Amino acid sequence: MTKKEFHNHPGWRWCTPQGARDQVLLLGLQTTFREKLEWLEEAETLALRLRMNRDAAKKRSVSGK
Repeated sequence: MTKKEFHNHPGWRWCTPQGARDQVLLLGLQTTFREKLEWLEEAETLALRLRMNRDAAKKRSVSGK
């Protein structure tokens, strides 16, 4: 791939900070409110699971000493 082809490729822009922000904004415009709520619920569930696992690991390491 030549340098000119690289810069004309639409995907390269998403790898820049501004391109990443634009992609997030575009995704926000393309998803429905319901889809956003579902995503937030899944993210919350993941965060709760990670916290439970972290707390369980701390308890195991304290009791193992």
